[in-house]
Amino acid sequence: MKDEQYMRMALSLARKGLGTVSPNPMVGAVLVKGTQIVGKGYHRKAGYHHAEVGAIEDAGKNAGGATLYVNLEPCVHYGRTPPCVDQIIAAGIKKVVLSMLDPNPLVNGKGVEALRKAGVDVKVGMLEEEARRLNEAFIVSMEKKRPFVTMKAAVSLDGKIATKTCDSKWISNEESRRQAHMLRSVTDGIMVGINTVISDNPLLIPRLKKPRKTPVRIILDSKLRIPLACDVVKTSDKYRTWVFTSEDSRADKETKLRAMGVDVIRIPRDDNGRVSVRHVCDELYRREIMSVLVEGGGEVNSTLLRDGLVDKIVLFYGTLFIGGKGALNLVGGKGIDFLKDAYRIDVVTLKRLKENIYVEGYVHRNH
Repeated sequence: MKDEQYMRMALSLARKGLGTVSPNPMVGAVLVKGTQIVGKGYHRKAGYHHAEVGAIEDAGKNAGGATLYVNLEPCVHYGRTPPCVDQIIAAGIKKVVLSMLDPNPLVNGKGVEALRKAGVDVKVGMLEEEARRLNEAFIVSMEKKRPFVTMKAAVSLDGKIATKTCDSKWISNEESRRQAHMLRSVTDGIMVGINTVISDNPLLIPRLKKPRKTPVRIILDSKLRIPLACDVVKTSDKYRTWVFTSEDSRADKETKLRAMGVDVIRIPRDDNGRVSVRHVCDELYRREIMSVLVEGGGEVNSTLLRDGLVDKIVLFYGTLFIGGKGALNLVGGKGIDFLKDAYRIDVVTLKRLKENIYVEGYVHRNH
């Protein structure tokens, strides 16, 4: 086997941690001696041993003189676990092949430096693009100090997310909805605006037999209009529920919500008098929320896009037209005046889900 194949194996092992390792990155490791794979490991959960240590333990005495393939630079700092670099050196590993440096400033380049200082041959950049895509949420969290935000919606072919009577069940088919629930089960938080809660009364949990995780439910509600009888409030003793509201909204309502298990978080308003999504993202980062799936309406989508906080889009197109000026658009707000100011999407995946169309891509402003 070639270096690239061993690294693909490491990336495949890393993916096993999807949805469970946050706020840590997904990491897989393969130890090879001659042409034999002698050890494998992956990071399962924050606080558990790292992939490199798992592979070293799996290899036992065979680790000495072996080559380690790992998709992220080994750590040199004490976090929830001891530094991996020390254990790699102690095991007598002679060569380390990496996909990418760790964007965490506590590690960035220091792991490679420590290994080379100890006489270990280090090669960096193997399948780097795949490795960056795999840990895109971790990279944004480290570099931008905010969560990685994915805007997700079921949309008609004419860009509507509901009719003028707010009817949206069902624009997408069962296959699309299953995919959407799988997305929920690997994200840290699901965000909606208060209008979505009032009009749809969603539960905002992954409806799967065995979800990898249940994300925290995040609701933007400037005036604390959330009904005490809605499903998210009634189930907040069972599922974590955070309501972001303005600093001057009703204190009596907050007391009632807290008594039911809701965490009410007060933050400043933006220029439009709504809860500031920038401050929301700051607070989510502080609470170690690394990825957020936005399932809000056009106003929430528009505000997040305007503030440059949407990284990725996932759209499930139902093959139907809704029409009508009063129907709800995917992106609301004032809109743009000139196409040069439009948000451009770099589409990376386009596929059919029976009669639906799945589109996945990354957002950037065309400036």
